[in-house]
Amino acid sequence: MALSLPGERSIAAATPRPFAALLRWLGQAKAARARRTALESLLDLDHERLDDLGISRADINAALARTGNNPGHVLNTARARNARL
Repeated sequence: MALSLPGERSIAAATPRPFAALLRWLGQAKAARARRTALESLLDLDHERLDDLGISRADINAALARTGNNPGHVLNTARARNARL
């Protein structure tokens, strides 16, 4: 039996947990799909409504093309840029 110091992780904590990893991946995929669906629904709005929101179709397309976790950052930046104009 190996002794561990109080600050070390136990053997059980260090073992990989494939089921938890699968659930985490499924959750991330579901969240990404919800974001993509919300962005695509913005494309259905007319130009005046998008202008009221401070974004354009090009901003939405840029957000859809972004592969990171936060495509909304593109829209927030566009809204801030258009608010100053």
